[in-house]
Amino acid sequence: MANEEIVGFHKGALTTLAKEREELIKMVMAVEQIMKAHVKALKDLGIDLEAEAKAAQKVTKKK
Repeated sequence: MANEEIVGFHKGALTTLAKEREELIKMVMAVEQIMKAHVKALKDLGIDLEAEAKAAQKVTKKK
């Protein structure tokens, strides 16, 4: 392969990967937003997630 072809290949790969990273960030942001909505709904129902997390840690430590 000529040097110019190799450079073009790597530049194209970086462009593609940058676009993929942008899409991944969008997906993570969407998941985070949905998770926050579920946490809020549970809090509105009176569920203390912090207390449940602490209880789960105690159970894990006992094992």
